[in-house]
Amino acid sequence: MEWNAKRIFSSIVLICALVSAYQLLTKPQPIAPPQTVESARANTRSFDEKLEQLAAPKVPGQAPAEVHFSSEEITAEMAQAAGALPAVNSNAATPVSSAPPSPDTVVGPGAVDIQDYQVKLEGSVARGQFLTKVAGKNVYVTLAGHLSSQDGYVTFDPTEFKVGDLTIPVALVNSALQKKLLEEREQLRLPEGVASLRVDKGELVITQK
Repeated sequence: MEWNAKRIFSSIVLICALVSAYQLLTKPQPIAPPQTVESARANTRSFDEKLEQLAAPKVPGQAPAEVHFSSEEITAEMAQAAGALPAVNSNAATPVSSAPPSPDTVVGPGAVDIQDYQVKLEGSVARGQFLTKVAGKNVYVTLAGHLSSQDGYVTFDPTEFKVGDLTIPVALVNSALQKKLLEEREQLRLPEGVASLRVDKGELVITQK
């Protein structure tokens, strides 16, 4: 009886491991619908126009400018920065992906090979989903949390972490994440002229100094 109990327990562990492995490699539901090329280009134009508002000199006596960016504008801008927007004469009905031209892009030591991006802002939470490689396998990572700034630097307090369809307790990854953010601290410094940023009511809000 004892042997049978151990065998049953081992079988359950094996099944759980297989299910977890499957969940790790499963493509999760997208956090946002894809944008057409036409809408993505419109969103990048809107993004750039809002950046110009932040860059404009502050008029004496007036309150600092406060600019609001939508999820769609941020995702489209990331796609453009990655070189993923097709030529202007491309089919405008084709969904745009933010994947860079080659999935085999060589990255430096310690860097993360991110191949696809999606951003969704909900309430005060920023949620991002991206494709990367783990042990040579394509894996989708979903990360959510509170994005804000403190003492001139961007901060991130995670509330959700998923690999594929598998939810991983934030407590298990937060220490490593904060260490990585600390290593990249200078990359998180707010640009000159920016006083603060935060996510509020489903928008990224950036305030001018």
